[in-house]
Amino acid sequence: MTELKKALGPLTLWGLGVGYVISGMYFGWNLGLPLGGTWGMLAATIIATLLYVTFIFSYAELACALPRAGGAFDFGLRALGPVGGLLLGVAQLVEFLFAPPAIAVAIGAYFNLFFPTLPPSAIAIVAYVLFTGLNIWGVRQAAAFELFVTVAAVGELLLFVGLTAPHFQLARFNENALPNGWGGVFPCLPFAVWLYLGIECLANAAEEARNPQRDISRGFGSAMATLVVLALAVFGSSIGVAGWTAIVYPTPGAAPSDSPLPLAMARVVGSSGALYHLLITVGLFGLVASFHGIVLAAGRAALEMGRTGYAPRFLGRVNPRTGTPAAALCANAVVGVAAILSSHTTELIVLSGFGALTLYALSMVALFVLRRREPALPRPFRAVAYPWFPGAALALSLVAFGAMIWTNRGVALAYAAILILAGAYWRLARPRRQKPAGDS
Repeated sequence: MTELKKALGPLTLWGLGVGYVISGMYFGWNLGLPLGGTWGMLAATIIATLLYVTFIFSYAELACALPRAGGAFDFGLRALGPVGGLLLGVAQLVEFLFAPPAIAVAIGAYFNLFFPTLPPSAIAIVAYVLFTGLNIWGVRQAAAFELFVTVAAVGELLLFVGLTAPHFQLARFNENALPNGWGGVFPCLPFAVWLYLGIECLANAAEEARNPQRDISRGFGSAMATLVVLALAVFGSSIGVAGWTAIVYPTPGAAPSDSPLPLAMARVVGSSGALYHLLITVGLFGLVASFHGIVLAAGRAALEMGRTGYAPRFLGRVNPRTGTPAAALCANAVVGVAAILSSHTTELIVLSGFGALTLYALSMVALFVLRRREPALPRPFRAVAYPWFPGAALALSLVAFGAMIWTNRGVALAYAAILILAGAYWRLARPRRQKPAGDS
């Protein structure tokens, strides 16, 4: 069995779209502040916001025209042929495989605030086992859980902003605002991208949507609007409490923290009160929402590569009882646990960013190619402000990609090695391949 159940409606798609991303508000973005300060990180965030707004309102055209679980992989195959499909498929898997371990480590860091004797890595591994099991159980159950934790996480962020915004001080916000000058904007870009990374996962749920041609575009639009508002509100209110150093370093000289919002909250309500602990508990929902959601999307991406022969065939099988890609989910969990044990959260964020930016750039190329080559292809949703939005998304993706190579050469080499190994497998294994359903 290789077909997925159609069980997702508009509200659950919004929940997935926001849930994939919302952990980026809770951690990770603060790691860019030592590199660029408040203004450098803000400039990078504005660039990332423009990139994602233009990208999402272009990418939705592809997702509605070709609603398949492989998402960008299927778009690449259709528009750019086998090599393009391979590049987009591998880039997508890199993003989806290495973002969850970084989020799982942050879940461990949040739990460690309550249980200091429990190693964060052990908590992260337990999270992988639990949520892989939930995704294997069924997509309806997984999506319902995702909607619940997403709503809770959005509510918690709004409460956080409501409590910290009244304590905003412009002098604190501007303190050491450009420690490395405007050149610090470029190394901040991977962490600004992290604020929104993952929303494109919604395309991988299209095959399981009851009415993908209508609901996917609505899900993308409503989710993106929600995320932009939350990102800017959290950025300003958390830094404005006590300056950016207060949400990066728990104590002077300490290592950068994976839990910036609790550091900001402690400046407002203290670090031992009931309200502080309640907010941290609910804050875990945001991390869980993104972790669980991207695990869900990663399973679909690996499934499609397996059932078309671009990855081992066993990955392309759907469990006949649950209707979920159990084999792909388990294989992804093995990779994720290995990444957790590497203990390199920053590098995992950057590596997933390389995969994401490759996906964004090549998807826009695929959009242009399909517009020219297949003008009669049914397009229930058409890219906004074509060709300007997709052109801007392509240009901004390339700028961000170049900046990431310049500032993260070691991770760039690791990403290049992954692409080379994937290409070698594709050339040497030569399995019998098939086109995705609906392809021509």
